[in-house]
Amino acid sequence: MVGQLRSVVLDCPDPSALASFYEELLGASRLDGGDETWVVIVAQGTRVAFQLAPEYRPPVFPDPAGSQQFHLDVLVDDIEVAEPQVLALGAKLVQRDNDDTFRVYSDPVGHPFCLVWLP
Repeated sequence: MVGQLRSVVLDCPDPSALASFYEELLGASRLDGGDETWVVIVAQGTRVAFQLAPEYRPPVFPDPAGSQQFHLDVLVDDIEVAEPQVLALGAKLVQRDNDDTFRVYSDPVGHPFCLVWLP
């Protein structure tokens, strides 16, 4: 082993606002010490950080010229209950037509993530 994973970090235009979205989505708690450029939450023992990127441009998904590079899978018990909740938080449905085990959404600034469930 070379090292241990410290945090997953997302670039964004407003770290506090995006951290609030993920706090609600994941039932996470915010760590003290953040500022307008860096906010950290902890979700089920994993640190997720939000870093200010003043020139932020959201990824395009689906993008026929490239991949999404990175996304989060969020396990839910019931997609029909979870989907309205995540949309109310500010997510957008991106893709529904798949194998009935996941749906693709984007967070309020365009990062893709999936709600997944077990068949």
